[in-house]
Amino acid sequence: MERHEELFVSIRKIIRAIDIRSRKLSKEAGVTGPQLIILQELARIKGVTAKEVSTQVNLSQATVTNILDRLESKHFIKRVRSESDRRRVALFLTDEGKEALLNAPQPIEESFVETFSALKDWEQFQLLSSVERIAEMMGASGIDAAPVLNLGDLDSHNQAQDNKND
Repeated sequence: MERHEELFVSIRKIIRAIDIRSRKLSKEAGVTGPQLIILQELARIKGVTAKEVSTQVNLSQATVTNILDRLESKHFIKRVRSESDRRRVALFLTDEGKEALLNAPQPIEESFVETFSALKDWEQFQLLSSVERIAEMMGASGIDAAPVLNLGDLDSHNQAQDNKND
């Protein structure tokens, strides 16, 4: 097998590991990765607004609202309208939401961070440099790396890249 093929196999393994972890999360906790990120944010800041959540997790407000709708239908969160300012809606975890958060397996990012942090500085820099270079070689260095993929953004990015290359 040629080296570039070995590299693609490793990249596919990474993608597969993320997918397996996501399925495990969904099965064990009843939430997706993006839903977990939002639940964690609501646990961190009680009474936060959807706009504040979208800023903190680097997602569009529309995407966050859709995720909040799903979490509310599962009874994991509740929305509470402010009596003093009817436009403000605060978000809170319900007991079911707290339970889902407690039952959720450790996010892959946390286990990765623990292992990565244990590496020597030179190894960390080498890995970072290599992965950044791979992203650049795949034309992905300018793609948004938010924790939730929005295919519309990706399509827009690809169109912009195509127009730029014309």
